[in-house]
Order: sequence, then C-alpha cells, then structure tokens
Amino acid sequence: MRRLFTTRAVHWLALLFLCAAYLQGGFNKATDFPSALAEMNHFGLSPAGPMAVAVIVFELGAALMILAGFHRWLGALGLASFTLMATFVANRFWEIAVATPERFMAANAFFEHWGLVGAFLLVAWHDLKARDEH
Repeated sequence: MRRLFTTRAVHWLALLFLCAAYLQGGFNKATDFPSALAEMNHFGLSPAGPMAVAVIVFELGAALMILAGFHRWLGALGLASFTLMATFVANRFWEIAVATPERFMAANAFFEHWGLVGAFLLVAWHDLKARDEH
C-alpha cells in the first residue's frame, strides 16, 4: 500500500481534491456572474463586481498554482488565508440562536473550514521543506 499511496499520481489527486471547492467555486462564479454578484452583496462585500472578479481570479489562480506546483507554497498560503477570512464572514455561528439546526450547521462549517486551513498550511510546509532539501 505504501508504494501506491506515495506515487505522484496519488499526491496530485489529493491536491486536486483539496482544491476542488475552489475550482468549482471559481468556475461557477465565472459562468454565472449574476450569482457571484449576489453572493458578494449577500456578504456585504463591495464593490460587488470587482470583488467577484478578484475572488474568481484568486480561487482559480491559487488552485492552479497548487496543482501545477508553481510556487505551490504561495498558492496554499493564499487559500489558507482566504478560507480563514471567508469562514469568519460566512459562518458566524455565534450570531445564530442557540440550539437551532442553523447554528449547528454553521458551527460545523466553521470548524470544517479550519480543517481546510490546516491542510493548506501542511501543503505550504511540505513544499517549502522540499525546496530547502534540494
């Protein structure tokens, strides 16, 4: 099993899975710009148009940097930071009434996003460590 799980293909597939939400999010926003604008407005981000464009470019660009191995550490730190900020914007469970399904779901999403932040930090750490070893 070790041989299988340490192949480049499995490594790249793991990175693809980690970046999937950002690729999907960027693609969906790019192909349905009115919905991207609505999302920016929903979260109070303005001006909505430039913010939506910036999010699209950032999500797709950082994910592609990770997948291509082009300054992978930078793309990973970028998505870690983006995810951390977005978590505090979109999942403010502490503002939702206690003991409601909405609060439960928002709290779960909040802490799941911390897992993504940790995964991206590990990607950056491994990439920088590998650069130091060469």
